[in-house]
Amino acid sequence: MAASASASAFDTFLYSHSINPSIGLAILSYPRRIRSSPRVSREIGCLRLQSRRRSDRNVPFRRFDRFSCNCLSAVSTSSTDYEFMDTGSEVELRLRLKSGENPSPKDIYVDADGTSLLVKEQRYGMQITLLETNQLFEKIKPSETIWYIDDDQLVINMKKQDEELKWPDIVESWESLTGGMMQLLKGASIYIVGDSTEINQKVARELAVGLGYMPLDTKELLETFSKQTIESWVIAEGPDSVTEAENFVFESLSSHVRTVVSTLGGEHGAARRADKWRHLYAGFTVWVSRTEAADEESAKEEARKIKKEGGGGGGHSKADVVVKLKGWEEEQAKRVAQGCLSALKQLIISDKGLPGKKSLYIRLGCRGDWPNIRPPGWDPSTDAAGATSP
Repeated sequence: MAASASASAFDTFLYSHSINPSIGLAILSYPRRIRSSPRVSREIGCLRLQSRRRSDRNVPFRRFDRFSCNCLSAVSTSSTDYEFMDTGSEVELRLRLKSGENPSPKDIYVDADGTSLLVKEQRYGMQITLLETNQLFEKIKPSETIWYIDDDQLVINMKKQDEELKWPDIVESWESLTGGMMQLLKGASIYIVGDSTEINQKVARELAVGLGYMPLDTKELLETFSKQTIESWVIAEGPDSVTEAENFVFESLSSHVRTVVSTLGGEHGAARRADKWRHLYAGFTVWVSRTEAADEESAKEEARKIKKEGGGGGGHSKADVVVKLKGWEEEQAKRVAQGCLSALKQLIISDKGLPGKKSLYIRLGCRGDWPNIRPPGWDPSTDAAGATSP
């Protein structure tokens, strides 16, 4: 991935220690929806049959080279019209064809694989890309994908891997993530941790706006309470005093739901201390961390090493997911926030019981026994070995 931190080459790497995903953050541009009346289908095709058509010399299309994870544009399309519908076990995509009144299935090419989709149309002797994405909202079953022509529309039916997950749209975008994450988070709060207070604040505010959550900032809360800046507080009473005060704020906020909390960065931030995470476990934690890694694989390995060894990140390495940044500009906060939601989505899908487990942890008093929650009445002071952390 590019090493520049400019707006045109801004890199974000995602990492979740539970399922080890790593995805290059992408800006998604996708077409608008339209309304149409039902039409009578005339032709039907299946991707398994389509794969045989690819070997036909008369077919002008060849199998496309899929996007790498680093692609800055996850969706490209020359069409401006599409409809999308989630029917439960599958999703349906309708694309407007422009090849004439009687489009032929021979002029259509559809290729789907996991989370990618390519749709092309032969038009006036040219190959026209109707839609191309490597970032469907979630995984599909490629072998069960079918398509057919319905009047002047191409209809593609894709079986979902997870039938319980409702898709807000065909692609993973800021809009679909902020809409779709509500069903997964189930009201659980989000904590943004990391070495930069500014980055934590900007990203948390974008998340709060997108999700409709309450934004809370421990820096603002502490400065309002103490009637002084964090910097003057550190000078007057030392960094440990600030750390203890923020830890008290964590305790006060741990019973809150539907909040996005930005935490203090720097050495005086409580989240950097491994022994101050008892109440942070009440919500989903995202560690936003800068990296000097030259490429995505190096950033992934860096995150894995820190998660495994616990070094270099201090308490931050306890976070549920890690978002690695190569460079930072304030206007990119929304893109980083999108990366946070993408990583959290993958984490929760891998274990849908996590939000409920977080809720139980809160109800039992955030006793520090995450993730191995002990029965009611358990006293951490009498069983220090039980309060193990991941």
